[in-house]
Amino acid sequence: MKRLSTEYRIRAAEEQDIPFLWDMLFESLYVKKGEKPFERSILEEPSMRKYVEGWGREGDFGVIAETLDGVPLGSATARIFPESDRGYGYVAPDVPELGMALTEASRGKGIGSALMSYLLEGLRERGVKRASLSVDPDNAAAVKLYRRFGFREAGREGTSMTMVANL
Repeated sequence: MKRLSTEYRIRAAEEQDIPFLWDMLFESLYVKKGEKPFERSILEEPSMRKYVEGWGREGDFGVIAETLDGVPLGSATARIFPESDRGYGYVAPDVPELGMALTEASRGKGIGSALMSYLLEGLRERGVKRASLSVDPDNAAAVKLYRRFGFREAGREGTSMTMVANL
C-alpha cells in the first residue's frame, strides 16, 4: 500500500468494498445542473448492474482511496465485458472499461488524479495495452482529467462519449 499524502492512501479494492463500489457507481452518474437526479433504483437495471455485480471475477481490478482511518473517499475500477454484454464505453473484448467516482466531499482535491494514476499503473503491470471509459461530454471536469491521462474521444452515443487511451 502506497501512501500519497498525510490525509489519505490508495489500496487495491477488495470484496468488502463491494457496497462502496455500488455507492460509487451511483455517484458516477452525471446530472447536469437543473436536471432531476437519478433514483437509486437505476442501479437495478442490467445495463448498470454489470459494473459491480459479481465483482472480483477474473480481469477485475480496482483501487480505493480512503482516509488513514479507513473512511472511503473514492474508487477507480476496470472491468472487461464481452461483446455480447457491452458496457457504455465498450471498445473491444480485450479492453477494460474504467469507472471512477469520488464522494462529493472528496472532489477537487487531487484524489481522482491519484486514483487514475494507480489504476492505470496496475493495468500496465497486468499487461493491458488499452483502456476505455464512458463520460458525459458535458462533465467538463471529468473529461479534462481523462484527457490529462491520454484518453481521446473514440465515439459518441446520446449523452455518452467513449474515450480510449493507449497504456
